[in-house]
Amino acid sequence: MVAGSVRTSEVKGGGDGAISESEILCLQPLRLVILLRALGLMAKRWDRIAGLVKRVLLQGKESPGSRVKALLHTWLGAYYAVLLRERGVDHIHAHHGYFGSWIAMVAARLLGASFSLTLHGSDLLIDGVYLDTKLKHCRFCVTISEYNQRYILKHFPARHFPEIDRGKIMVSRLGVDLPDRLEPSPNSDRAHTFTLLAVGRLHAVKDHAFLIRACARLRDHGVDFECRIAGEGPERERLERSIKKSHLEDRIRLLGHVAREQMDSFYRCADVVVLTSRSEGIPLVLMEAMVRGRIVLAPAITGIPELVIAGKTGFLYAPGVVKDFVEKIFNLQRLAASEDCYAASRLGWIRHAARAQVLHNFNHQTNLRTFADRFLQRITSYKSADESADDDFDNQDFPNHEWSHPDEDIVLQQI
Repeated sequence: MVAGSVRTSEVKGGGDGAISESEILCLQPLRLVILLRALGLMAKRWDRIAGLVKRVLLQGKESPGSRVKALLHTWLGAYYAVLLRERGVDHIHAHHGYFGSWIAMVAARLLGASFSLTLHGSDLLIDGVYLDTKLKHCRFCVTISEYNQRYILKHFPARHFPEIDRGKIMVSRLGVDLPDRLEPSPNSDRAHTFTLLAVGRLHAVKDHAFLIRACARLRDHGVDFECRIAGEGPERERLERSIKKSHLEDRIRLLGHVAREQMDSFYRCADVVVLTSRSEGIPLVLMEAMVRGRIVLAPAITGIPELVIAGKTGFLYAPGVVKDFVEKIFNLQRLAASEDCYAASRLGWIRHAARAQVLHNFNHQTNLRTFADRFLQRITSYKSADESADDDFDNQDFPNHEWSHPDEDIVLQQI
């Protein structure tokens, strides 16, 4: 297997089988001689990418800027093919549907390799540029939720896109590693301040501004609470101004970047882990909270209800509705502070059910093994007549390429 990256990798060598930076095949820094060889490769195999270039120049409704970028990414795809052509690559898989997937697709076509991609959240729902072409030319597409699968089939119906059918879209759930034990409830002390925790990059799509507005409402309703936000990002200064303007400096703490090994203590102290994103796949942060027995509150969008079953494994609120979010928090705070045994047992049952949900359906090790088995079955399956014809290369164009067969070891290129 060859691990790849478009941009220079920030991965550092280390123990536990970590991939060192030298083992990752990166496009950057670009070299002039390989750029020129890439132009030659495109000219020689023009018939294999002509349809892609036609799609970029003459079809679709993309902006001129997107079209120019796609042409440059086509060149980079040829560049990557030059780097890969002596490595015996049979299949190229791209993680995410952003521009790296176009590069991967072009490289695969020039090499006579098959191509697949994984679609998560924003790369499908917000920034799905040229997805029709990527889905048409991929052998299969992996996506992380049933919602995403339905979205693809709805927006690329078979009557208009016969190459994209349900069998081509494979759902493979993500997952998290399981902690050793279920953390105890933080609410045994009735003097405990009700604590909200949000974890995520400080980016507009995470909509922490919504959370700040909700916190202002909670304060105005007399709720005794503290809100902690773990994460760093470009929205920090704007959020700091908003917190100050709302006079919430004593209620909201921006923790900045928190090391993974320190997150357990923050999860342990949280009464409820909240998510306020405008768009998501199925967020890992919710899985991490639930497997630790935390109560979660998230918007009822995309694939989140497949993880958070309202009232059973957590709570959902109407997306974008501050009033509903605040009411859910108020009710949770009241349950947590109640001396009613029923209220305590209900929250305890939800914590247990949340952990069981992750254990059975979002277990990282189990889902990874299942994904690997299904992935290998897909890429080693027989080629259709169209694929075989499409991959009919003249070996003299690639004199050092070892043409493979389905029974041989597969080399996977991941971008």
